[in-house]
Amino acid sequence: MITVSKEDYLKAILEAEGEGEQVIAARLAHWLSVSAPAVTMALRRLKRDGLVAVRQDGRVQLSAEGRKIARRLAMRHHLIERMLHEVFGMAWYKVHDEAERLEHAVSSDFEAMLSRKLGRGGPCPHGNPPTPEHPDLKRKRGLLLLSETQPGSRYAVQSVYERDRKLGEFLEKLGIRPGAQIAVHRRNYDDTLSLATAAGKVSLGHTAAERVWVALADGSHASPKVTLTTV
Repeated sequence: MITVSKEDYLKAILEAEGEGEQVIAARLAHWLSVSAPAVTMALRRLKRDGLVAVRQDGRVQLSAEGRKIARRLAMRHHLIERMLHEVFGMAWYKVHDEAERLEHAVSSDFEAMLSRKLGRGGPCPHGNPPTPEHPDLKRKRGLLLLSETQPGSRYAVQSVYERDRKLGEFLEKLGIRPGAQIAVHRRNYDDTLSLATAAGKVSLGHTAAERVWVALADGSHASPKVTLTTV
C-alpha cells in the first residue's frame, strides 16, 4: 500500500535528485523536517516494498516503480500549482505550500480534468517543468545561475527555487520573478550583485542568487530595457 508518507519520501528523493544533490538519509531528514530515526524507518519500509535501494555509501536511489510513483505525484503537484496561479490568481511564491497540502487529496479524475484544461507541458508559476530537471540539463539548455552572471549583461529569469516561500516573497519585492528581466550592473567585493530590475536598483546576496536560474536575454549587450545607474 502506498501511503501519503511513502509518496512524500519518494517525491522528496526525486526533487533532491533534480537539485543535483546527493540523496542520503540526512538530506531527506532536512528536506522533510523529520528526525533521522524516522527517515531510517521509512527507508526500511520503502526498500521492503521495492521502491528504493540504498547503496553501501548511503545514497538512496529510486527503483523503476518508485520513480513512476514519484513522477506521478510531482505531475499532480505541478498541475495544482498551475491551477492555483492561472485559474485562481494566487501569487507564484505561495502556490508550492498550498499544493503540498492538496496533492494527496486530488482524485485521478480531477487530475485528468486539470490536465485537459491546463495541458501537461507548461511550466509551473516558479518556471519549473512538470518533473524536476537536473542542473546539468539546465546548463545544456543554456541556463545559468544568477550568481554566475556577468556584469554588463541583461538576463531573463527562467525559474526560481520553489521550496522556500520566504525566498520567493523576498525576490518578488526585488522584482525578481519568473519571466522578469534583470540587468546585472556590478559584482561587489562581498559577492553581492548590484542589479536593475522593474523594482529599481537592488542588491542581491550570493545565497539567494544561487536559487535563481536565468538565460541571457536577446540583445543583452545592447542598451537594456531597465536603466543602469550607479548603485
